[in-house]
Amino acid sequence: MKDDFLKYQAQTTSHPLSLEIVDAKGSYIYDKNGNAHLDFVAGVSACSLGHCHPKVVKAVKDQLDKYMHVMVYGEYIQEPAIEYTKLLASLLPAPLETTYLVNSGTEAIEGALKLARRFTGRTEIVAANKGYHGNTMGSLSIMGYEERKSTFRPLIPDISFIDFNSEVDIQKITSRTAAVVLETIQGGAGFVEPIEGYLEKVRKRCTEVGALLVLDEIQPGFGRSGSLFAFEQYNCIPDILVIGKGMASGLPVGAFTSSYEIMSTLKDNPRLGHITTFGGNPVIASACLATLQEITGSNLIEETLEKEKTIRKLLKHKYIKEIRGKGLMLALIMESQELADFLILSATKKNLILFWLLFEQRAVRISPPLTITIEEIEKGCETILQILNDYK
Repeated sequence: MKDDFLKYQAQTTSHPLSLEIVDAKGSYIYDKNGNAHLDFVAGVSACSLGHCHPKVVKAVKDQLDKYMHVMVYGEYIQEPAIEYTKLLASLLPAPLETTYLVNSGTEAIEGALKLARRFTGRTEIVAANKGYHGNTMGSLSIMGYEERKSTFRPLIPDISFIDFNSEVDIQKITSRTAAVVLETIQGGAGFVEPIEGYLEKVRKRCTEVGALLVLDEIQPGFGRSGSLFAFEQYNCIPDILVIGKGMASGLPVGAFTSSYEIMSTLKDNPRLGHITTFGGNPVIASACLATLQEITGSNLIEETLEKEKTIRKLLKHKYIKEIRGKGLMLALIMESQELADFLILSATKKNLILFWLLFEQRAVRISPPLTITIEEIEKGCETILQILNDYK
């Protein structure tokens, strides 16, 4: 099967990990040889409730028995999507009340960019250096990492960049700016948190000049950072919230949420300002609803902070220079890129799944399911320390 995988399925690198999967449950992924791999990555933060959580599986199966797809987005009233967006609105601060469901985080970013330009009548988009928001052309345009996008130019025009956490750069946001797009916690850059009231200051500036603030919570959202959404910890409410990854426990989905007033501008001039065939799919929406109900109806968010403490306490080693991030969105910053590669690849051989970050080459991702147990955390951390002790 590996030969077929390499020949018939398009690859993103020359050396994929090529683990052949036959099953996945809870915090474990099982390969064709029956080995159980402890998952410290959760599908790159997507599997919030672990693999095949019974409540999510039941919700999906129940919906499958009814219908799977009936009409493009926004035409028919479908209960799963309505119940989900209504619950989400009840958990968000005003004026975040109206949600547009799409198929992925990057599509949600595309929709948010269009919405910001449509509502403000302006064109300039301000984004952050080392920011990552997806790989479609609009999302790529606001990626603050030239090495990854130069090959694909020309991209969309009128994009400018600021340094994340630079108070001086905030003044680059002006009355020409339609929107400022930031990750609440920078992911690809190495799980960099805002400091010294940075997001609050950006919020203030956007309000002063009439620009919209778009916060990308695709990765830190849905409890991963220790609150339902990370922006709640920084006294900063966005005009548009972008979500994805963990919202359906491993099924493909994304969304952007704003006020009813702002979102309504997509209805006219032109009509169908943003359209999608499969956004709001009832099977996916059922998974979203079950996931959100479980995250908010349990102690998982509070436990995330306790699990973070456990990881930080256990992973003390001379080769680990820093642990960045919050909750279960953590990055080990190693002494070198060579050491990060060694740890990730060695862990694979020891049945522990770790992974890289996009821009920070010294980083090792730790983003397990929110449902991971303390015992599983201890097991994984012990493996990490054993590998580091064997280095050189």
